[in-house]
Order: sequence, then structure tokens, then C-alpha cells
Amino acid sequence: MKLALLIAAVDPSIGGVMVFGDRGTGKSTAARALAALLPPISIAEGCRYGCTPDQSGSCPDPCTSKRARKVPVPFVDLPLGATEDRVLGALDLERALRSGEKAFEPGLLAKAHRGFLYIDEINLLEDHLVDLLLDVAASGENVVEREGLSGRHRANFVLIGSGNPEEGELRPQLLDRFGLSVEVRTPEAIEDRVEIMRRCGARERDAEAFAKDWAAEEDKVLKQIARGQTKLAKLTVPDDVLTDAANLCAEVKADGLRGELTLMRAARALAALKGAKAVRREHLIQVAPLALRHRLRRDVLDETGSTVRIERAISELFG
Repeated sequence: MKLALLIAAVDPSIGGVMVFGDRGTGKSTAARALAALLPPISIAEGCRYGCTPDQSGSCPDPCTSKRARKVPVPFVDLPLGATEDRVLGALDLERALRSGEKAFEPGLLAKAHRGFLYIDEINLLEDHLVDLLLDVAASGENVVEREGLSGRHRANFVLIGSGNPEEGELRPQLLDRFGLSVEVRTPEAIEDRVEIMRRCGARERDAEAFAKDWAAEEDKVLKQIARGQTKLAKLTVPDDVLTDAANLCAEVKADGLRGELTLMRAARALAALKGAKAVRREHLIQVAPLALRHRLRRDVLDETGSTVRIERAISELFG
């Protein structure tokens, strides 16, 4: 889960992270922790859409300020009962009633720009909303045409969904649109469970001292992400690794081409995160379960889990 979130932080174009797993396993905690860890971003003063100063005036707000202010990386929770207007944005009724002026009121997608949009229990969210969110996450732009109002603004965010499979599965067509997928299980090792209790207890006793103890570790992760983002643009994926990706997707019978594309992007992001000079097969193999486990067809004759099937295919192809 941590690796998938770090890869998505280095390259948001991967398409978000889907986390399925048991209750109380730290799914939302990990996502919030990553957003809180990242350095503040610069936005144009007075802009409600998170534009940078050099982009001011290019969104529905008439802001032309060249002054910047620092704000934390946005982390927006999308409630299950949210309406389409609340998510996309709609007519600003207050301004319309007060002055008769048609103006666009930004929704949650505008608030999440350049940050994270988190949906807990995403398998309980209405399918049309999930589909809409995935479309915007893939295009990086939100376009609203309704009530005689036209609105368009940037919406680049990392979509993170979490859910408990016992409460219902996400439709395969929608699940396939997520870049990476992970499954989180309750730790079985007693040492791990004791360590979790110890750390939670330490934080409850003195949150400041706890944060100070882990500051160096957090700083190390932050620098790793920053280096990865810088290095990403310089990395290309060699043809032999692309061939490996295509062979692996064909072997596991992944539908469509999203599997290959996500494998390529995730392997490149992992190589950048690790500071590698080139993308290699080992990077591809490491991200393969994350990129493909939710894209496999169910085989009634093969009851093994999707991760096991991917590992078996890797072993047969690459040894």
C-alpha cells in the first residue's frame, strides 16, 4: 500500500490507487499521512481553483494576481452522499440571486486540484459518480455544461479509493480504470501487532514528541519523492522492458491495453523513486501485481488469487 501511494505521488498520471482490505488496517491513515508529508504548494492569491501564479486568469475565477501564497497539499474527502453538483461544481446561486450574475461555484474536484481526492467505502458510491471521477482523473480537466452555464478548470489529483470487499465489490469495468490496486490484510505476526500498539500508544501520550522521533524518517521519504519527480521526465522505458510488459499482460490474459500502459508508467515511476539510471525488468516485476491484479478475468477453473496467478506468470516467463 505504501509503495503504491509513493508511486502515485511521483507520477499522478498512473491513475490513482484502489485499496481493498479489512477494516482498521490503516488504509485512510496511510493516504492522509502521505498528503500531510508533502511540502506546501504555491497557488495564486485569491484563486479558488489552486492555479499557480503563472496560470492565473486561465480558470473560471477572474483572478490575475501574480502573488503566490503557500498552502498545504489538498486532501479532500468525498462523502458517499455527495451529489453530482457538489462534486463537479454548479451555478453559484447566492451570486445569481444577489446580482443576477451567472457564475460557477467550484466543487470538490476544484478543491482537490494538485492534491488527493479520497473516497472511503468507494464500493458503496454510485457507479455514475465513480465513472465521472475516473474520467476527470484521467483527463486532468473538469468540464461542466449545465443550466446555461459553462465551466472548465484543471483538476489534476491523485484518486485514492478504499473499501471492504465484504460490503460489495466495485464493478470490474470501474476497477479496471484505477491505475494500481492493493489488498491489505490484518497483520498475523504478533511482533507486528505489538509494534502497532506501541506506536499508537506513544503518539497518544505525546504527539509532538512522536512526530519529532519520526521527523528524520519522514524527511527521507519526502526527499525521495522530490528526487523521483525530478528524475521521472528523464527516464524512458527500453524496448526490451516494453516487450516484457506486453508478454506478461498476454500471459495473464489482461483485457485491453490499460495493463501495459500502467505497467510502463508504474515501472518508470518506481525506477525514478529508487534513483535508478534506467528502467529494468526488476522494476516491472515489482509493480506487476499492483498494476495487474484487478485486471484479470475470473477463471472458474482456477481458484487461485489474482496475485498468485501473476507471480506464476512472472516465474514462467522470466524464471
